[in-house]
Amino acid sequence: MVFAQLADAFSFCTSPDVRHVRTTADPPMAPEESLKMLKEGNRRFVDGRPLGARTKDAARRQLVDQGQAPHTAIIGCADSRAPLETIFDAMPGDLFVLRNAGNTCTHAEGSMVGSLEFATGKLGSRLILVLGHTNCGAIAGATKTYLEAKVPQKAGSALQGLLQDLGAVAEQAVQEAGPGASADEVTARAVKVNVYHTMSFLLRFSESIRSAVREGTVQIQGGIYNLETGSVDFLGALPTQTELLDSTMAIPPSMVEAGEARGKHGVRTGADSAVPKDVALKMLKAGNERFAAGAPTATQTSGPMRKALVQCGQAPHSAILGCADSRVPVDTVFDAMPGELFVLRNAGNTCTHAEGSMVGSLEFATGKLGSRLILVLGHTNCGAIAGATKTYLEAKVPQKAGSALQGLLQDLGAVAEQAVQEAGPGASADEVTARAVKVNVYHTMSFLLRFSESIRSAVREGTVQIQGGIYNLETGSVDFLGALPTQTELLDSTMAIPPSMVEAGEARGKHGVRTGADSAVPKDVALKMLKAGNERFAAGAPTATQTSGPMRKALVQCGQAPHSAILGCADSRVPVDTVFDAMPGELFVLRNAGNTCTHAEAGWDLAGL
Repeated sequence: MVFAQLADAFSFCTSPDVRHVRTTADPPMAPEESLKMLKEGNRRFVDGRPLGARTKDAARRQLVDQGQAPHTAIIGCADSRAPLETIFDAMPGDLFVLRNAGNTCTHAEGSMVGSLEFATGKLGSRLILVLGHTNCGAIAGATKTYLEAKVPQKAGSALQGLLQDLGAVAEQAVQEAGPGASADEVTARAVKVNVYHTMSFLLRFSESIRSAVREGTVQIQGGIYNLETGSVDFLGALPTQTELLDSTMAIPPSMVEAGEARGKHGVRTGADSAVPKDVALKMLKAGNERFAAGAPTATQTSGPMRKALVQCGQAPHSAILGCADSRVPVDTVFDAMPGELFVLRNAGNTCTHAEGSMVGSLEFATGKLGSRLILVLGHTNCGAIAGATKTYLEAKVPQKAGSALQGLLQDLGAVAEQAVQEAGPGASADEVTARAVKVNVYHTMSFLLRFSESIRSAVREGTVQIQGGIYNLETGSVDFLGALPTQTELLDSTMAIPPSMVEAGEARGKHGVRTGADSAVPKDVALKMLKAGNERFAAGAPTATQTSGPMRKALVQCGQAPHSAILGCADSRVPVDTVFDAMPGELFVLRNAGNTCTHAEAGWDLAGL
């Protein structure tokens, strides 16, 4: 018996046709070397000269005693025509093999990702290969299901669920194949799309794999096995790998525990502590990543969840001002559950109308509700912005608004004007509109900082952040713009509330205009009023209105009591009352060419009487 074992060991080690088996006694293999071994093995398989099956007892004992150290981990299809070890003429111990119908991560993705993390971590595998194959029944079924589906159907079996979840692969294949492509052509293209889809999933939902890829210790490659020729077409790395390495999601969607991300009751309520602004931003990004990847985790609310929301109140981690466009359901875009987001929406995600409602609502969210992040969210192909741009470009002379919609579009004219300037001469209407979407996001962010002291104060203290973003209707992804570039300057604003909410009696005197019936204004208050008025003028948000008959009568009967006297230039481009957004009775204005006292000095002295 002992003699026979020694003979086996000797023949195993000396025969040129028998390869050494990999065990933990071997050092990790570089991914490039692993890929070379796969290619060489596949060539032997195609040529009909395999070596992988020639193992001896000694080799098998080595694998038991010393443990495995596979050089490559493979996700392949369960199709019986594609036996992975055979295709690559691999020895036992070479390959860590995972297989399911369609070589996908649409179901049991936690099992797949966790297994690959084990292979690349514990076992030392330095190469991951996602391998599809021609004439794949799962992909053909998914394509057929997608092409024949008139309306979404509820899955009646696990198989139907698998095929429906591969619908995104089929949809992309249809788009890439172009109009007129046959079902067979779409299916053939979908095989490659699916390989990339699975590679993308691994990078999106595994921090340990992403980290290893970033460090260059692990590579993820794709391939397609041709059932007829036996050859593997190696596709290389994922084309979008660089962007996906910025993913923030640590684990697959199905493995996220509700209590971890959603609060004590499975939804966020007042029983949960406030979420720091940076964490809130991370949650928004992660939620949008899940949505764009077609892997949302938000579920239906249960009775206990709804009861908790009522009893404990809300505590949204973020407040979002977005567009009312039906294609941009904000909670869905960020894969959010009830209680997570305080959402405000109007056409154009703007503060041009009803700004008091918007600003007041955001003050409520950041104050009473404890939200630490405000996101102003625009989106591509925005109808409101397109309409405003068209209105601006076609306007020969200013027109009086004939409807609330016309007023909205006209008030967005400043956004369109800035977009035209930034786009430069020769830019098309579409180019200007695309630029205006971003300008409008910044315009709204600017408005919040200009006209809310409570929001400004929170931003100054660092307890609240205002961020901008643009949702891409086609990709489903949000481009986060960060803070407003001019935020620092705007934090010096002195305006406490939006222009439309300034009460005449408060700023203008007892009669809506300042008269002798009003008490004198202290010099520091007068200076503050001048600064605030000029801020409103510069921001394009004046509050000075037409004078009424009673106002004019009060000015005659009670006399004037201007809070400031101003010596300005006679230049027609500098209408002093307009520049300071002043009503009649507020300013005593002297003007000459050059705002000087070189001539008619005595007249200026008399002004002080």
